[in-house]
Amino acid sequence: MSSRKRSSAPTADAPEGINPKAPCPCGSGRRYKHCHGSGYAPPVTRPFEGLPGEADWVALRELVPAATAALRTADGRDVTLASVLPGGTPALVRANGEIVLGVQLQTSSDDVSRDLGTALAAALEAPAGAPVDPGPIGAAGSSGPRLQELLDLSAPFEVTVHDDYGFWLEGTDAGPAAHAGLEQANQAILPTVRLPGLEAAYWVRPGNERAHLRWVRPEPEEALLDALARLGASDQLLLGEGTRYAGAFRALGLVVPVWDLPADTPAEDWVTPATEFQTRLEQALSVTGPLNADERRTRAGLLSRQVTLR
Repeated sequence: MSSRKRSSAPTADAPEGINPKAPCPCGSGRRYKHCHGSGYAPPVTRPFEGLPGEADWVALRELVPAATAALRTADGRDVTLASVLPGGTPALVRANGEIVLGVQLQTSSDDVSRDLGTALAAALEAPAGAPVDPGPIGAAGSSGPRLQELLDLSAPFEVTVHDDYGFWLEGTDAGPAAHAGLEQANQAILPTVRLPGLEAAYWVRPGNERAHLRWVRPEPEEALLDALARLGASDQLLLGEGTRYAGAFRALGLVVPVWDLPADTPAEDWVTPATEFQTRLEQALSVTGPLNADERRTRAGLLSRQVTLR
């Protein structure tokens, strides 16, 4: 299991009125002198917590190659979120004024939400067609607001998965060099489908032999692992014949179980098995008693197949 080292930050004196031994105002639960007053930026475990579609935010940043989603700011401006922008650009403003925010950044600090909020705030101030300069992003931290401060939290978060990166050039008069770069980027895309009716469940086919279901789960990790262990111990963890539970990723505070699937079965055919699994999982999550011996062994096996994405 890997973990990120905390990024260093300039040591800050306690603001007037804050006792260094008192809980930090950021809400981490640490004393101020061991948190924001320590000279280090404590990592934000779940940077997208509180945003509609938190699990899909994680998927777009870590798993889905080409996708967009519509956002609305608190003051009513429309923004397009993209899984990635050309060259890792944090944001851009098209000539028609459309703002596009990239969820993947070349560098990041210990609060991804503030990194993206910094880029979005700069884009909101940039003239149409002008470059977006958000200032420093990553390392010791970004200086702008968090996404939770900028976005309309009542707006739905609906993801559109694309077959290629053609949306990069929509509404632009791109030249041959841009189209050549687009074609090169398209060659790296894996076929991906978001299963309808299921939050953050993505079918992907990396080759001709196997496909995968990658499902970002919103539940707290410990409760989810207990539920998966109960299902595994009772032979209810699979999605059907020819499937295998492969393991899980840990990404931005959420767990992403992964199943191996037959490659020749279309993505849409997995909606029903995944929906049935969702029902079994909800039932397992409702059980609050301690795990039995078989379930504890199964849980240990699940943990051994879990990898943290940096």
